Amino acid sequence: MSKNNPDSLTTESSKQKQIQRRKFYDGLARYVVYVGGVGIIFCIIGILFFIGIETVPLWKSPEKKLESVSEMKGDFDSKSPAEQVRIFGMGVDEYREQIFTIDSLGSVRFFTLEKEPKLLGIHTISHKTSGYTSFYNAKTNTSYALAGRAGYVKPFKVSFRVEFHEGIERTIVPKVTEEEAFQIAQESIEIFAYQSSPETSRPVVAAYTASGRLITYAEVEEEGFLDESQTQIFTTDITGQLKGAIVTGIQIDSSTENLYVSTSNGKVYHWALSDLSSPELKSVLSATADPGVAVTQMGFLLGHRSLVVGDAAGNVSVWFETTNGGQRSELAKVHVLPALPGPVDKFSASQRGRGFLASDTKGNISLYQATSSEKQIDFPGGGKPYVGFSFAPKANGVVALDSDMVLSSYHIDNPHPETNFRSLFGKIWYEGYDEPEYVWQSTGGTDEFEPKFSLTPLAYGTLKGAIYAMILSIPLAILAAICVSQFLHPSIRNVVKPVIEVMAALPSVVLGFLAGLWLAPLLEKIFVATLIMPFILIGLTLLVLFLWNRLPFSFSGRFRVGFELFSIVGVIGLAVALSLWLNGPLESLIFAGDFKDWFFRLFDLRYDQRNMLVVGFAMGFTVIPIIFTISEDALSSVPRILSAGSLALGANRWQTAIRIVLPTASAGIFSAVMIGFGRAVGETMIVLMATGNTPIMDWSVFNGFRALSANIAVELPEAPHGGTLYRVLFLAAILLFLVTFFLNTLAEILRQRLRRKYAQSDA
Repeated sequence: MSKNNPDSLTTESSKQKQIQRRKFYDGLARYVVYVGGVGIIFCIIGILFFIGIETVPLWKSPEKKLESVSEMKGDFDSKSPAEQVRIFGMGVDEYREQIFTIDSLGSVRFFTLEKEPKLLGIHTISHKTSGYTSFYNAKTNTSYALAGRAGYVKPFKVSFRVEFHEGIERTIVPKVTEEEAFQIAQESIEIFAYQSSPETSRPVVAAYTASGRLITYAEVEEEGFLDESQTQIFTTDITGQLKGAIVTGIQIDSSTENLYVSTSNGKVYHWALSDLSSPELKSVLSATADPGVAVTQMGFLLGHRSLVVGDAAGNVSVWFETTNGGQRSELAKVHVLPALPGPVDKFSASQRGRGFLASDTKGNISLYQATSSEKQIDFPGGGKPYVGFSFAPKANGVVALDSDMVLSSYHIDNPHPETNFRSLFGKIWYEGYDEPEYVWQSTGGTDEFEPKFSLTPLAYGTLKGAIYAMILSIPLAILAAICVSQFLHPSIRNVVKPVIEVMAALPSVVLGFLAGLWLAPLLEKIFVATLIMPFILIGLTLLVLFLWNRLPFSFSGRFRVGFELFSIVGVIGLAVALSLWLNGPLESLIFAGDFKDWFFRLFDLRYDQRNMLVVGFAMGFTVIPIIFTISEDALSSVPRILSAGSLALGANRWQTAIRIVLPTASAGIFSAVMIGFGRAVGETMIVLMATGNTPIMDWSVFNGFRALSANIAVELPEAPHGGTLYRVLFLAAILLFLVTFFLNTLAEILRQRLRRKYAQSDA
């Protein structure tokens, strides 16, 4: 063809343009794929960065800031030199704008909390005695009591009312509410504890008098003969049970059921006040390491279940009641905290958690967290002991007044005091538990609840659910892949494989719904049938295959290769019917008519309707298509020349599939298993709907669990933004990502090693 032919030139030109267009589109496609891949990577990094930023405050150390130091000596000068004013205690409002002090004259003084505090007013508690000798803080910043020389006890309350003028300007109005005084002794009260009964609001008091007597006083309302309530007073002297010990502290819990008395010989006496007319001595405990060391301070944490004990050596410990072998409760030393330099002399509990302040006689104050057993902040002391200090109601500040009447005000930045590595992943001994445990319980019924944020049972549950799902799905999926790729006729395989792949498109929420509301009750009814069904199915399958191989070739040869497997459908139906028919008789014969009661009596295992069997079936159903598809592709990709050579050397099809094809495709099959495992680890809806969401650490197949993914879905809508629960859930998300990332990385490394191994053997 001539080069000057116009038609040939046109054709050549059009081909060049077509090639250029293809190159352009090819380059554009590469660019789009590159940009898309990089964009996905950056999105993932951005998501991880955001999640990580949300968890950083959990690891931030508490910080303190000195806001003001002021001299207040002139505000406490007495008019008469004979009046020696003694500061009993102090408090602060929730906004940290006003403070108050309580002294031995019965004066409640209110001040502004500024660099130069101003006296707002003085409320003098009316009394029938010349001054007060002791003081008790029944409830921090709320309820107090004073005791005098004539044996009188005067309860009162301090409150702050917040008013807004024109909806903008905030005004705090303090108020003191006095209650009726009552006399419990005829002499001066040196140490006492006061509580009002939660049922009748009547006083319950324990007091140590100037003469060394330890008495209890209680007012009890009793129904009269004509349904008229009568008040009966019980005063009991329990001094003899002290055996000569000198009392250093008294505490009564808010339920008025327990009385604790500390002594100078290092003992803590525990009386039960269930019968107010006759206190029962339950135990006498050695609270200090050396009997010569006195217990110098006691106080309750929020909820009045944990008792803080400080001694003359500066040791600080936390005690609460535990069950001794399931028989009876007794006080036990649970948390031992870092010691103070000097003898412990004062205590102030947080109203937001299990934190508290403790000071010593050398002017040192420390902030402790009982749950995590750690000292969080040390406040520098000037060598002067503190006559009073208070933990702010929102746990965001401390006010302290030393013996020189110098007031110090600190701001505390400690939004997540109860979280550290040990409380998030280790065993913690919580209130009401008999030993340290891994516990997740983020909310409770009262404000006194102790939050428990251990992620260990959630990670445990995640792995438990994934492992049980894989126990069901791995053998079924891999054996099905071997069967479809090596034994079925291509025309049959082209139908079976897409059907199984469609299973992966089923929404997990639908599977979870069916598992929780249909499968769980069904399995409870046919549990025995479920146990025997695999054995019956295997036996019938082997019998059918044995009979099929005995059929004459003139009959069996009419069917395509692999068609005999369809007879399994009928075998499965027969096995199910036979198992259901035997369910009732076998349960009556083996399990005495009730398998749940039999398991509990024999193995101490309770059957939970939403248990691992249900989750295993449901999650296995979702994982099987993934493992099957990837495994079948890997098996089908093995060169046919390998299987043909094996068959030519005399091996049968089963030997060829197991010894030649399966090892060669092992890298792809392993990847399928690990991808399926990652899918099971990240499953949310099935775990959420079919497990019961019980965060327990138990491998029993009859119990449920709670997974990380399901926990995030359950808790996040109720978590306050920026709160501890909110940030711990983000930490759970990071942990879930790290687990899946580790599994996928491990899978890829092993897959590459297996590929190189069998590639070398093939060569």
